[in-house]
Amino acid sequence: MDIIEWLDNRGIKVNDPDLIREAFMHSSYANEHHGKHDNERLEFMGDAVLQLWSTNAIFPLNLSEGQMTRLRAQLVCEHALAIYGRKLHLNDFLLLGMGEEKTGGREKDAIIADMFEAFLGALFLDQGWPAVDSILNETLLTYLDHPEDVAEIDYKTRLQEYVQADSRRTVHYELVDETGPSNAPEFTMNAVVDGLIMGTGKGSSKKQAEQNAARNAFEKMAR
Repeated sequence: MDIIEWLDNRGIKVNDPDLIREAFMHSSYANEHHGKHDNERLEFMGDAVLQLWSTNAIFPLNLSEGQMTRLRAQLVCEHALAIYGRKLHLNDFLLLGMGEEKTGGREKDAIIADMFEAFLGALFLDQGWPAVDSILNETLLTYLDHPEDVAEIDYKTRLQEYVQADSRRTVHYELVDETGPSNAPEFTMNAVVDGLIMGTGKGSSKKQAEQNAARNAFEKMAR
């Protein structure tokens, strides 16, 4: 069964099969097959579709702006999108280059998440909102009341997604202090957004301190 049959079984009659199949074409496959287009343009469209759909689903919950932003970030983060893609077994339809296939690309969160967005973009262009609504009701909607089931606790990613939601701001991390003996160090890191220190965190490694700084910043900014 291919993706066209998969959709047909769900009552979705595709108008442009090539457009839908393009959503599953990873750049590694396109590079090995001249004349083929990868799914990056459709991913761009799908990202916008997903943002609007999820915002529309969240808005009636009567949450504050910060709470809505935080919930949306949880529901549409890379880890969550990969869960939705696997739940529907859409990664079975991925077209990968030989190298990417051999290194487990079919199970990589980043590739599945990009594919899922591209699929939504292609589906919207081919069918409009009803088909998109059908797919997302089957996947994302079930997690609306329990976003923790799909949101990996990665505050660095959440913070980055939050600050880039409406702009191209970036986050970087600065080492503030390192104390303790070499076998039990403690690092202190700042999360800096547009030159402003938005959060501070400590940890037994720089990575852990960065996560704690990101959490501190995210919780302040998303209130």
